[in-house]
Amino acid sequence: MRVINWSSLDADARIAALTRPASGENEAQIKAVRAILTDVKARGDEAVAKYTLRFDGVVPSAFRVSQDEIDAAEAALLTQDRAAIAMAISNIEAFHALQKPRDIELETMPGVMCRRVAKPLGSVGLYIPGGSAPLVSTVMMLALPARIAGVSRRIVFSPPQADGKINSTILAAAKLCGATEVYCAGGVQAVAAMAYGTQSCAAVSKIFGPGNSWVAAAKAQVALPASGPAIDLPAGPSEAMVVADAQANPIFVAADLLSQAEHDAEAQVIAVVSSQEVADTINERLATQLADLPRADIAQKALHAGAIIIAQHEDRLEIINSYAPEHLILQTQDAAELAERVDHAGSIFIGPWTPESVGDYASGTNHTLPTAGAARAYSGVNVESFMKFTTLQSLTADGLRALGPAVEHLAQLEGLDAHKRAVSLRLESLS
Repeated sequence: MRVINWSSLDADARIAALTRPASGENEAQIKAVRAILTDVKARGDEAVAKYTLRFDGVVPSAFRVSQDEIDAAEAALLTQDRAAIAMAISNIEAFHALQKPRDIELETMPGVMCRRVAKPLGSVGLYIPGGSAPLVSTVMMLALPARIAGVSRRIVFSPPQADGKINSTILAAAKLCGATEVYCAGGVQAVAAMAYGTQSCAAVSKIFGPGNSWVAAAKAQVALPASGPAIDLPAGPSEAMVVADAQANPIFVAADLLSQAEHDAEAQVIAVVSSQEVADTINERLATQLADLPRADIAQKALHAGAIIIAQHEDRLEIINSYAPEHLILQTQDAAELAERVDHAGSIFIGPWTPESVGDYASGTNHTLPTAGAARAYSGVNVESFMKFTTLQSLTADGLRALGPAVEHLAQLEGLDAHKRAVSLRLESLS
């Protein structure tokens, strides 16, 4: 990875050093995405099959996966696989159960009662990538909080493999995590089916899940109309920032960088270190670990676009908050204290024994996180992502007598006479 000395950079160069490489959609891609969305909206299942054949090279034997096939996949799970999935489910459920919001109620003044109640969404679509890395973990990270929130319809979409079927472990995890329907389709056509509905699949209220730039563009497009579904997060390539000092184990640092780099050639990886010596050692360890990494070609491309930044102790926080990483891994002597001062990060991994991988799979936190700097304003997926909130208010006659004159005055300030009259007529009736 290239090495940058932070103290030698002026303000513009510092911004450039933390600017993510251009990636994702372009005008031609947006136009192509719109064409597919329009076609699926008009023709439903037939169009989904057409694009599945074009992009995946197969036509699934059935668009909706049968319960028998799902049951068979779950029954065929190897004992070790089942145990690992069960441990992850237990931790994810335990942590997410604590996130379920409680209803609140307050009498803001005598006779004026205000409430907020939480309700689950009626239906959600969960997109699970299934290409070179079938993301079984994403099934757990999405289906489990949806079930905890109380969503009644939780549908999974995942693309077919070469045999025309969804990866069997994804199917098994979908059953274990409470998915109510599973569909064999991926890409833009899957997003369109969830957003608009087809002859076989009713539309959903909100779409979740990661994907490539085509999936991200499709999610953004279907969410534009007010009548369209909501989506979980602005999507971009996965990313990690590792902050390390001289006491950090360079083998661990390199492993954490590679665990993110192997996701995708567009994955973003940055290390912030305390000296040139630490930077050189990390680069040596990267080369060693790359040598036998099955996805080395992918990881190498991501590393080439990344950087190791040499920074003074007092500059680390500025760099972290300016970049707002999806994953922040702190391998420093003061990791716990530094974590408390970070304002912008999707998820933070504290200390040498906390690799980013544990959050990806089984610690209990959610791995669906804001990328591309969106952590400045967005949270990762949580139970509340699958819920909505309604406020209620009720006034007694005495409550309206007390509050009404202020409301009349405020309506008059805005020149909205009908608003004022709705109060005035009631006050007159009381007197």
